[in-house]
Amino acid sequence: MTYLRLLQHRAPDGVRSVILAEGDAAHFLKGVTTTRELAQRAIAEGVTLADAAKAAGQGEAVDIKAELAAGNLLTPIDHDDSAHLLMTGTGLTHLGSAEGRNKMHQAAASGEHVTDSMRMFLEGLEGGKPAAGTEGQQPEWFYKGDGQLLVGPGEALTMPAFAKDGGEEPELAGIYLVGENGNVYRLGLALANEFSDHVTERHNYLWLAHSKLRQAALGPELLLGTPPEKIEGTSKIVRGGETIWEKPFLSGEGNMSHTFANLEHHHFKYDLFRRAGDVHVHFFGTATLSFADGVTTQEGDVFEIDAAPFTLPVSNPLARAAASAEATTTVKAL
Repeated sequence: MTYLRLLQHRAPDGVRSVILAEGDAAHFLKGVTTTRELAQRAIAEGVTLADAAKAAGQGEAVDIKAELAAGNLLTPIDHDDSAHLLMTGTGLTHLGSAEGRNKMHQAAASGEHVTDSMRMFLEGLEGGKPAAGTEGQQPEWFYKGDGQLLVGPGEALTMPAFAKDGGEEPELAGIYLVGENGNVYRLGLALANEFSDHVTERHNYLWLAHSKLRQAALGPELLLGTPPEKIEGTSKIVRGGETIWEKPFLSGEGNMSHTFANLEHHHFKYDLFRRAGDVHVHFFGTATLSFADGVTTQEGDVFEIDAAPFTLPVSNPLARAAASAEATTTVKAL
């Protein structure tokens, strides 16, 4: 089965356009400059995003792999005002290995040393996929930042100068647009690297919020329509041209303890997340981390994440920001 994907393109002269891809074929859309613009058109006309893309008409054919290599592809969603693109996420949402689940159940059954994380994981297994018309268990939730922290294809994932670590998290991200009436529309899914500071998180789980205030990367493709029940991919780290760590990862609702609908409900139930015109990038979580296998990343490492039916990877090098001499964190009283 082939899936429709939307990609955002910026030519060397700065002119923007949108690409519609299906299988190995792709073409520019006529009269469309951004994914958000096309989504607004679809909402106004009461049609799906896929139908709006098809109705736009075919322009010139394009080789998306060549455009990726040339650095002409952008994130599949953005906003003119970065403050109106919000990045958030959920954790403890994936089943992981059967062995890991069994260990959790055994520890919970013993009544000894049951952590809050374990309790939340088990509650998700129990109530993360509620029956239609009922409310399911709410997941762990975190804030990542706004659109200024969203990184495009090939761009560096830059950890702050004070960061203890910069580590990958291979995930799916839901992409949403809030309509003028406050209704929320899922535009599709993107392959993502929800980059985090795992050393900070490990020191104290209550520092999770700190560890998540980092950049995040999206692959160039927005997958339209109903996604596969199960998505399987590979996450790897390349250092000096050689792969130093590689592992498969599983995602999609068939590999999760929560439905997308349940995660979406517990995010968008808050009025402040239904502000008309806002874009949301919501990361659905993962069960696969190089950090869990004892890998210490280094500046210059390249994170590469790929998974069908996406045809292009998420690939970003790791960098560290220099400490700023111009601005300080000292607050001055006025």
